[in-house]
Amino acid sequence: MRPVTRLHSRTAVLPDENIDTDRIIPARFLTTTTRTGLGKLCFHDWRYLPDGSDNPAFPLNRPEAKGCAIVVAGRNFGCGSSREHAPWALLDYGIHAVLCSEIADIFRNNALKNGLLAIVVSAAEHQWLLANPGIELSIDVQGQYVVLPDGGRIGFELEPFARHCLLEGVDQLGFLQQHADAITHYEQQEKAA
Repeated sequence: MRPVTRLHSRTAVLPDENIDTDRIIPARFLTTTTRTGLGKLCFHDWRYLPDGSDNPAFPLNRPEAKGCAIVVAGRNFGCGSSREHAPWALLDYGIHAVLCSEIADIFRNNALKNGLLAIVVSAAEHQWLLANPGIELSIDVQGQYVVLPDGGRIGFELEPFARHCLLEGVDQLGFLQQHADAITHYEQQEKAA
C-alpha cells in the first residue's frame, strides 16, 4: 500500500442512494484474492450494456468523469454485504476517495484499511458537492480536511489508527510487522515470567 497523504482531483458524481457492495462489484466476480484487474469489473452491471459496450447512461462513463479520482456518492454508499473486493475494485478503477453524508461502517473500515479514502461530510456539504460535479478538490489526510475551489474547507474525521496507517502506507499486518522486534521481546518476557 502506498502512503495516502494528499489527493487532488476533479469530482464525479454518482447521485444514487444506497449503492451497495454488490452494485460496486457483483458477487459473481468474487472468485479472486488478487486486487489487480478488478477495476474492469467495478460497477459492471451498471457500467456496461448487455452486449458488453459502455452504458452511456452510467455517470462515470461520461467524458467529464474520465480521470476523476474523487467520487461524490449518494447517501448510504457501500451498504450491503461485507467484501474487501469493493474497495479493491474502486481503487483499481482509479477512484481514490468517496465523499458522502453516510457511508456504511463495514465498507468504510474496509476502504480505509486498503488505502481508499471514505470521507463522511455533513448533509449540507454533501448536497453542495452533489450539485457541483466536476469541481477540483484537494484532500489533506494529515490535516483531515477537504479544500474547496474557493479555498474553503470541509473538515472530516478519521479514526486515529486508520489515519496513521494511511499516512504511513501500511495495512494492519504491515503495522504489526513494523513492531515485530517489540512483539518478539514481549513474548520472550512472558515466557520467562
